[in-house]
Amino acid sequence: MQRISNAELILNADGSIYHLNLRPEDIAPTIITVGNPGRVARVSQYFDEVRVKKEKREFVCHTGRIGQTELSVLSTGIGPDNIDIVINELDALVNIDFETRAPKAEHTALNIIRIGTSGSLRADLPVDSFVASAYGIGLDNMLSFYQYQQNLAEAELEDELRAFLKEKMDLPFYVCAGSKALLETVGQGMHHGITLTAAGFYGPQGRQLRLQPRFNTERMEQLGHFYFGKTPITNFEMETAAIYGLCRMLGHQALSTNVILANRPAGQFSPDPKKSVGKLIKFVLQQLE
Repeated sequence: MQRISNAELILNADGSIYHLNLRPEDIAPTIITVGNPGRVARVSQYFDEVRVKKEKREFVCHTGRIGQTELSVLSTGIGPDNIDIVINELDALVNIDFETRAPKAEHTALNIIRIGTSGSLRADLPVDSFVASAYGIGLDNMLSFYQYQQNLAEAELEDELRAFLKEKMDLPFYVCAGSKALLETVGQGMHHGITLTAAGFYGPQGRQLRLQPRFNTERMEQLGHFYFGKTPITNFEMETAAIYGLCRMLGHQALSTNVILANRPAGQFSPDPKKSVGKLIKFVLQQLE
């Protein structure tokens, strides 16, 4: 195996990976990702034991167990650019030998489960409901920097969405599927849908403050009328498609779960976002026990 250079695989003085500040022994096979660093402790408070607590910049990690299940919870910060760092460095922790700087002969697959917040694009998907993403639609350009091979279902979804968008809006996107196994287990009991991953919070999601977006809220809401088979486009956020695409290429299982805090068509926002996030945390942890 070819050695990965010091400029490509960057390690700290203690042997930890550069941004996450983690060593291979610091993470569990199942990793929950959250955007907000303050949400890490809200997850780990339910662990029976916490054996690792580390942080650097916006990346906070707690590792422990619930019963016999080993879990890590890691904050990613916001957006696809941070997801690029997190997924690549998590993969490096389990699939690259830091001593030889070469990929390991035996591949290790992680389960990576996002607990996040998002906005609904459908009037019939109320605030405080839970969504598990069957697919992510990337409105960012993350996967254009990688050699990504679509599977048949992803290609079909892309073709149907391009046909739907024809003459509506010239919207660049890519399609990535999540883990069917995690969708059927961890995502059991949630709404299943297709999630749009935007590159930002304001213009990229049709919001207008002082700058006028290219596609306003009303035009973006048209996407909520699209179905792939029986699965609709349900919600907006900023991480899912990047997680799905990178995990697919690296051989990891990924599922994104979100609580709906805003219903865009109805103009409604959750009256108690903290409570709603707490309910999703408990729900996901119960599925993992």
